[in-house]
Amino acid sequence: MNHPPPSTNLLFPVNTPFAYEKGELTCEATSLTEIATAVGTPFYVYSRAEILARARTLVETAQRVANGQALVCYAVKANANPALVRMLIEAGLGADVTSGGELFLARHAGAAPGKIVFSGVGKQSAEIAEAITWGVRAIHVESEMELAAVGEEAERLGIVASVGVRVNPNIDAATHPYISTGLHGHKFGVPRERAVAMLHFAASHSWLKPVGLAAHIGSQITDLAPFAESVRFLVALADEMKGSGITLEYVDAGGGLGIDYEQAAPDAAKWVRTIGSIISDASYGLVIEPGRSIVGRAGALVTRVVYIKEQGTKRFVITDAGMTDLIRPTLYQAYHPIAPVIETTGLPETVDIVGPICETSDFLARDRSLPRVGKGDLLAILHAGAYGYAMSSNYNGHLRPAEVLVEDDTYRVIRRRQTYETLLAGTE
Repeated sequence: MNHPPPSTNLLFPVNTPFAYEKGELTCEATSLTEIATAVGTPFYVYSRAEILARARTLVETAQRVANGQALVCYAVKANANPALVRMLIEAGLGADVTSGGELFLARHAGAAPGKIVFSGVGKQSAEIAEAITWGVRAIHVESEMELAAVGEEAERLGIVASVGVRVNPNIDAATHPYISTGLHGHKFGVPRERAVAMLHFAASHSWLKPVGLAAHIGSQITDLAPFAESVRFLVALADEMKGSGITLEYVDAGGGLGIDYEQAAPDAAKWVRTIGSIISDASYGLVIEPGRSIVGRAGALVTRVVYIKEQGTKRFVITDAGMTDLIRPTLYQAYHPIAPVIETTGLPETVDIVGPICETSDFLARDRSLPRVGKGDLLAILHAGAYGYAMSSNYNGHLRPAEVLVEDDTYRVIRRRQTYETLLAGTE
């Protein structure tokens, strides 16, 4: 990646594709101001080089650790833009999907059926049938009723369905409660003893084939210890199943590796080596489901300041992007680095950066130190490549933004901004 030299500006982390060049923030070698002038604001912008470099590192590390027996499935839910999914599929990744819609997007992107795993707690019969017909690598079931439903659809179609069981290892990943998934109080997976019974049921079923164990203990996890604990739990269970006559093909360690929004995060290759060696040493194939760690740092939301408002002791910077464009600060109290697109040496001030939505919860940052900006200035909300556009909405009648992909000093729009006519789609 030929990025500009790291900036000395301390508003955001270095070693990303975003840096100041001659006083202006760029993505790779492309001016964000130039894109804003051409496509309007707000818009999401992604670095092709950054995404591919991170994806290839994960694939190469996983294959090396697992002696070629690895499957890296991109978690489509992180960012489902078809152009990005296709780019990752072409780079050698498979897909982790959680709905019929994501399965459709993976297929549209050219994913090989044998490199798709279908996760999620509420798969409907039509989605299950589609996955079986398409021949996905495995359907990861999360309850006894769901396993029975897969068996029924497989028998109806006359196709043996490969299944994995998602186990809930009761491990606290110490992340935000809304994205913590590995405790018994969460809706995901099943406890160990029920997983054993489900695998035996699948092994005795004429139309089911048990092939793997899976766990996913949460998202935005920045400590490798819970990952290792979860994988050891899965390997021990897989070994127990082997002793009872059920030999599984792989252990799926899930995803959830965090990135450095505000604090340091582990290197992705170190994460793969940590979990992959445990699985490989036990002679199982390795499956991982990274999402955020591939696309998170590669994206930014660029927004324009509409007004400045003083209210009591507060100074509000009102932008044309809000919680409908990036809901993470509202939903998860998440921190995103924010920087002016035009570099300034002005003294910082403490402001709330808020959007146009009619909710007090509509903010991008609260009590944030930011160099003084004015009406018309551009701001970049960094580390927004994951769960940004994917969670956007039309609330308050706002249009979902454009998405732009940068390659060195060129860019292309990979999703056009919605129009008002979009709001009428599907209506009479």
